[in-house]
Amino acid sequence: MLEVKDIHCGYDGAPVIRGLSLEVCEGEIVAILGANGAGKSTTMRTICGLMHPEKGQILFRGEDITRSPASVNIRKGISYIPEGRRLFPKLSVRENLELGAFTVTDRAVIEERLEEMFTIFPKLRDRSSQTAETLSGGEQQMCAIARGLMSGPKLIMLDELSLGLMPSLVEKVFETVDLINRQGITVLLVEQMVQEALDIANRGYVLQTGRVVHSGTARELLDSDEVKKAYMGM
Repeated sequence: MLEVKDIHCGYDGAPVIRGLSLEVCEGEIVAILGANGAGKSTTMRTICGLMHPEKGQILFRGEDITRSPASVNIRKGISYIPEGRRLFPKLSVRENLELGAFTVTDRAVIEERLEEMFTIFPKLRDRSSQTAETLSGGEQQMCAIARGLMSGPKLIMLDELSLGLMPSLVEKVFETVDLINRQGITVLLVEQMVQEALDIANRGYVLQTGRVVHSGTARELLDSDEVKKAYMGM
């Protein structure tokens, strides 16, 4: 479904990603792991079209999207939920979700997707008229995920879902990602919680200074002494 081939990119001439390649097959959950500053979020921003690589190629479902902007990629079926949730605090939960469906012109489809989101996230139904700023951290994260699903994506990209959440909420977030995947949506996620991410992932890539230094099945990475020592404190 997604092929990233030898991409190089950075900020203001400073390289961040150096020859990175990865692939995501349809139906998979793939985790991108690594320490802070490894280039994980830059990789996600480049794939979704918020940044463009200086070199390399990105293919989505066989189509070259290397220079395609994020607004176009959403219509192609790529949804990106950035780190920090980025909700509109003064808008209601329902309004935030409707903004996620800005590419959809059929009102009946929007209402159908809203109902789907309220079924997956029942607390959002209860909070639908509240402003996003009144939600708890966990509820805000659920709202951000739901907004990303409103466009009807084929691939959803999730950046640091567990960041800032209480431990009791982290398990629920990962259960939700697994549920989304079982409904047929391919998932690419960046996550600091290595164990939890690999527990639900099919495969993973470990980044260091903008390069892939380890890759394999989730089990292979969980069993790797080097990965355990460097990223899991074991």
